[in-house]
Amino acid sequence: MRAARVHHFGGPEVLRVEEVAWPAPQGDELLVRVAASSINATDLALRSGGLGPLAARQLPLTVGFDVCGEVVACGPRVTAFRPGEWVYALLGLRAGGSAEYVTVRQGRAARAPATVSAVQAAAVPLAGLTALQALRAQGGLQPHSTGPQPRVLVYGAAGGIGSFAVGLARVLGAHVTGVARSEKHAFVQALGADEVLAPADLDWTQAGPWDVVLDTPPALSFAAVRPALGPRGVLVSTRPLPTRLGDAAAMLPRRGPHPRLATIHTAERGLDLAFLARLIDSGELPVPVDRVFPLQDIAAAHRYAEGDEVRGKVVVAVAED
Repeated sequence: MRAARVHHFGGPEVLRVEEVAWPAPQGDELLVRVAASSINATDLALRSGGLGPLAARQLPLTVGFDVCGEVVACGPRVTAFRPGEWVYALLGLRAGGSAEYVTVRQGRAARAPATVSAVQAAAVPLAGLTALQALRAQGGLQPHSTGPQPRVLVYGAAGGIGSFAVGLARVLGAHVTGVARSEKHAFVQALGADEVLAPADLDWTQAGPWDVVLDTPPALSFAAVRPALGPRGVLVSTRPLPTRLGDAAAMLPRRGPHPRLATIHTAERGLDLAFLARLIDSGELPVPVDRVFPLQDIAAAHRYAEGDEVRGKVVVAVAED
């Protein structure tokens, strides 16, 4: 089968599409014939060596954390799926989605949304799960909750995670402010933002108060954002661990209501993917795909994804027409 692999870390030019052996499903794994995968910041970090020595020990490796495709075989302990069903999934740290076939544990998969193409569905898993878990688990947003309407600010609202976060925050009943470059404001408004600001126009000492600020690049410090948070407000960062001393202190438990910092560690959770699929199929959650590249052009896809013009997600179509 064809797979996009790296033998050493570096720029997009290190990606090579080559023939490798098929994987075989074991235990509770599904064997999926991949239709499409998508590119996330994690994919770019994996290719460039930014995920550290653990990834280096796996070289050569196949890139791609998101996948959508058809189940063609099941391991002996699979109970939730059968061959012929279309699924989408977030793969674990070993990645492997930019290949014609991949194995995935059934708990990480869900039936793909029925109302969008496989290319669109492949854009969802990592970005959609990160946005959902950040807003619900860390931000405390719940649909149909009582009380005042929560106010959410999404920083980096035109990116992969940010574009899903805008739509999800709206579904979860929030008033949504998106922050993006001015040339991307129309795109963010179309996702459902109530208002859109340019980064240069955001004064944290004068703005707010917000209940949730989701920092998707991530680029913000808690010290800067704190004046704009409400009494129980939270800055949710996609950075796994705080890099500033003040940020680390803001994560320590304290008594009483107070602004705080939280980080998000995305879980490969099939139940959350099923929830996202329902929102997509009901028309409540848009799937923002910018450009689609064929597998043989994956180096160009990574190069484009690293640029400043991306709106939403970049997808790699694996299956040949």
